[in-house]
Amino acid sequence: MNALLIQQVMSVPVAVILIIALLLVAGLIGYLTAWYYAKSVYTPIIKKLEEEKVQLNREITGLKDNITMLKGKIADLEKKADDLDKDVSEREREISKKNDIINGLEGELKKLKKEVKG
Repeated sequence: MNALLIQQVMSVPVAVILIIALLLVAGLIGYLTAWYYAKSVYTPIIKKLEEEKVQLNREITGLKDNITMLKGKIADLEKKADDLDKDVSEREREISKKNDIINGLEGELKKLKKEVKG
């Protein structure tokens, strides 16, 4: 009897609107349930990832500081290498000059030996 009474009271457009409203409410309930479930599952994971991110950012900052320090050391070592190259060049020139002096003295010595013998 209730079904007959409901059938007489509800027209087709009213029934369509009621069905759409019930579907929207069911969809909203499903959406909220899924959202709360996902929130409860992923919140700890997100917190852990955020902590890891903070730690990695600290490590990155430390590594950047190390890079800056090492670049300074590289510049100092390059300067020392340049200074040592200059020093080597100067000493090679000195050696060359002294070799020329030695060769000249050896030549003079040979001349003097020839003069003494002759």
